[in-house]
Amino acid sequence: MSALNEYLAEKGVAHRALKERIQSPDFTPPTLAARVSAEGRSGIRRIRIRDFQVISDAAPDYAGYNLGPTSPELQLGVLGSCVTHITLIQATELGVPLDSLEVEVEGVFDPRGGKPGFEHIPVYPQNLRYTIHIVSPASAEEIANLHAVVERTCPILNLLRRPQEVVSTIDHRQPDAAA
Repeated sequence: MSALNEYLAEKGVAHRALKERIQSPDFTPPTLAARVSAEGRSGIRRIRIRDFQVISDAAPDYAGYNLGPTSPELQLGVLGSCVTHITLIQATELGVPLDSLEVEVEGVFDPRGGKPGFEHIPVYPQNLRYTIHIVSPASAEEIANLHAVVERTCPILNLLRRPQEVVSTIDHRQPDAAA
């Protein structure tokens, strides 16, 4: 048994407990939150989520210092992370053994998008694609079924495929005169 399959056994226990908890009539879905600040002279973006921090930066051509991935790169990583996580969950649910799992995500981001003369180019990453690399003694049919379930249940994949409205507000304040 691979170490990944040992982890799948642990994940199965945790996943079954979660399924039981969320079926309770008292269950309230959590509100997710992230806070991002632009910092000092570097302009890096410090992303704070729960007790974690991630640094995002730009390449030198955008006055960045290349101290972390860009936002579009992070988005690809988020998609890959979610597909990986859901593949693990569904492998547990379906009893599909996995010796190894890796998800590779690619996309194109054209910085000319939306600029004069390039209005036809999207301002967002495009041509997103991912490959799930699996080593498993499972049959091709079991892996195809696993993939179909992942495609149907992966939250970030489905968010990207079926975007929703994002509501924005601005909290504008003038600097203190005494400062």
